[in-house]
Parts: sequence; structure tokens; C-alpha cells
Amino acid sequence: MTDHSSDALTALTSLAGPDALIEGDDRTPLLEEWRGRWPGEASLVLAPGSTEELSSIMRYCHAHDLAVVPQGGNTGLVGGQVPQGEVLISTRRINRIRDISPEDFTLTAEAGVTLEAVQDAAREAGRLFPLSIGSEGSCNIGGVLSTNAGGVNVIRYGNARDLVLGIEAVLPDGRIWNGLNRLRKNNTGYDLKHLFIGGEGTLGIITAAVLKLYPRPAETQTAFLAVPSPAAAVDLLSLVQEKSGGAVTSFELMNANLLELVLAHFPDLPRPVETRSPFYVLTELSAGRQGVLAELTEDILSGAMERKIVSDGTIAQSEGQAYTLWALRHNASEAMKKDAAQCVKCDISVPIREVPSFLEKAGNAVTAEAPGARIIAFGHMGDGNIHYDILAPDGASPFGVKKGARLEHLVHEVVVAHDGSISAEHGIGLLKRDELKTRKSDVEMEMMRAIKTVLDSKGLMNPGKLL
Repeated sequence: MTDHSSDALTALTSLAGPDALIEGDDRTPLLEEWRGRWPGEASLVLAPGSTEELSSIMRYCHAHDLAVVPQGGNTGLVGGQVPQGEVLISTRRINRIRDISPEDFTLTAEAGVTLEAVQDAAREAGRLFPLSIGSEGSCNIGGVLSTNAGGVNVIRYGNARDLVLGIEAVLPDGRIWNGLNRLRKNNTGYDLKHLFIGGEGTLGIITAAVLKLYPRPAETQTAFLAVPSPAAAVDLLSLVQEKSGGAVTSFELMNANLLELVLAHFPDLPRPVETRSPFYVLTELSAGRQGVLAELTEDILSGAMERKIVSDGTIAQSEGQAYTLWALRHNASEAMKKDAAQCVKCDISVPIREVPSFLEKAGNAVTAEAPGARIIAFGHMGDGNIHYDILAPDGASPFGVKKGARLEHLVHEVVVAHDGSISAEHGIGLLKRDELKTRKSDVEMEMMRAIKTVLDSKGLMNPGKLL
């Protein structure tokens, strides 16, 4: 902190209230990145209970040049939430659902509300909040928005950015911006919320958001399918979209390595199809009325098998069976964590038609550099987002930092050659900060730095992350 650390402790504790100071063993979960990749250290850990308390803290920190790292549920994958000696501010106590309006199809939630709690509140109101990711039971809305999370339903509903009408945020100097707009149409100047959504806490701290709700589907159909290749998966996606009239909610690709890894580490999960295949697709369709999807799904899959773009498949006959099929996908990260303490994680996106070529060329580059490496390719095929993870060969030591960086660089070179992005939904954080400037044009970097300078002139917000 500074030589005046005891003064700052007294002042900030007074501003935030006695319940905001987190000490001792209670700090540990907030300072540990959940996979152990980045050790955290904080001069002070605070969890204010309201936007106003946070505002007071930020005013003090700004006046005394104290750097701040905001944190939600601490589920991030690029190190953006990890403090490196700064004041850590957890938003977990700013956690009220302020308003639900079924008529407006909106829900206003504070930053510390978990994604699952938002989903549950929407369900109780007869509505749907469609954002769904594996960590939804622990990730918080503030973190979800600050990283512009994607998830499995992007193909139908869009990223987090597409699901927000307005936000409230505390600026670096402590001022509160109330941008909690509930209008679907509001064309009055720059849409400032988008500076903070995906901003990774480098421009301010999101404290609340007005979220879009949707009608709840009356019927869903979930299918797990074996496909012979990524090219077949692309063809299948086009077929299902066309024949269903755009009813596809999710379309997830996974390679055989991932399925076998999940089954090995979660033995209670049954093998979904008998046919062993190099790739699989998990897809879900949804409709607003009952009785329209079952026969349609059967017809689509019969046609796909006739065209030999599907070799085997199963359709869930109940919510329980659908949940089990989704568990194969949602346990991907946990399976990799159980298998190896470290792996090279690439969160990339390419145009959908480029996915097969990307997978082939990236695989060639990785295996040439690291023979025997286990490639885990899975993700949101419906929007071109592939999680491309690389594990060391069975029984071998994890890749070192230098080797891991080399493999990541090789994958990103293939991504760029296919007009893709090196970060699809996880953000930049610490992991990709240095590479970002080599992938963005000088004009883009200048614009980003200019925005940072205007809003955070002292550079106190989440320093060393993203930029």
C-alpha cells in the first residue's frame, strides 16, 4: 500500500463499514485463482455492501493513489480478477435483485448476484434469462458483464453484451454513473455501457445492470450426436438451422479426447452413444409451444444420417436425461483440472466455415512442436468459439511457461490466419495482455488507451490487466 497503510486501513474500514473488511483465512479464497495459476496478493480486501459504500471507497483510493482490483465470483480464466498487491474489492455483498418486470421483460440485478440466482428469479417470474455457462452457480453478474461472457446459448441470444439494456457503475474517482436504462430504443448519443461491458474492470466497477428477459420455451429437445469430422458438424449446423427455422439454442462441438477425459474423471456419467467417433455435437432446440419439436428433431437427424454427417445419436427423453447430456459438456474444465494441474488454454473464435481448417492446421502445428500432446477441442461451434486446450502427454510433466507460451503463440498464428480472434469470451486479463498489442492495429490500441486515460487518468483501475 504505502507508508500510510494503517491510516488507509482505518479510513477505508470506516467508509465501508465493519462488515466490509475481510481478514485472515477469509481472504484466502479471494486471493487464489481457482486453478492455482496466478498467486494473488492484496494490501487490503474489502467487500462493500452497497454502491454508495463502494463509491466512498473509490473516492478515497483515487485521492490517495491506491490501485484497485475488482472481483466478482473469482471464476475468471485469464487472471483479470487476481490482485498483485493492490486493494482488492469484492462485489459479492452488493447482491440484491432490485426489480423484475415481466411486462418489460427486464430484471435489474446488482453485481454480486450469481448468474444462477438471476436465472432462478427470471424463472419464478415466468421468464428466461438465457446466458448459461459452466460456472453459473458461482460466477457473479458483475464479472460476467465485465468479461462479456458468452456461453452455450450465444447462437440464439447473443453474448452478455447483447443481453444488457443499461448498467450502473462506479467510476475510478468514485462518481456513480446511473445508466440503468430499461428502454429497448434509446438513441441519445454514445452507448456508454459498452465501455464497461468487456472492460475487465479497467475503466470502473459495474454495480448493477438491467438485463433482458425472454419468454420461457415450452418445449426443448436435446441431442448428443457422433459426427465424423468438424466439416460434417458445420454441415449439420446449417441443416438443423434451416430445417428448424432457426430454433437452435445451442450447438456444442467436442472432440473424442474431451469426451473420454470427462468420462474418466466423472465415472457416474454414462457414455452417451455407442459409436466411437473423432467428434461429437451436443445440440438443443427450443420452441414456444408444445408438440412441435419431437417429430421435427427425428426427421432432421434421420436426414443427417442419410447424408452421413451423423453416424450415431441419442435424443433426451426427459429433463433428467438432458441434464446428464449437458453434464458431459459442463464438466469439461473440471475434468481437465482433475487430469492436469496446468494446461495451455486458448479461447479463440473463427468464422464458422473456417473451424475445420483451423482445427486441422492448429493440430498439425501443435503436434509438430509437442509430439504426443493431448489436444482438447470443444466449445460453441454455433458461433465459431472453440476452446482449444493442450495437455502434456500422459505421464509427462506439465508444459513449462516457455513451452506453453510457444504453443499458445502457434495456435494464435493459425487463428489470425483464419480471420479469427485470440479471445472469444474469456477476456484478456494477464494471460493475453502482452499479445493483445501485437494483434491489434496501432489505431485500435491508441483508441483504447485514450479511453483508459480519460476515465482512469491515474491508471488505478485493475492495473496491468488488458492494457
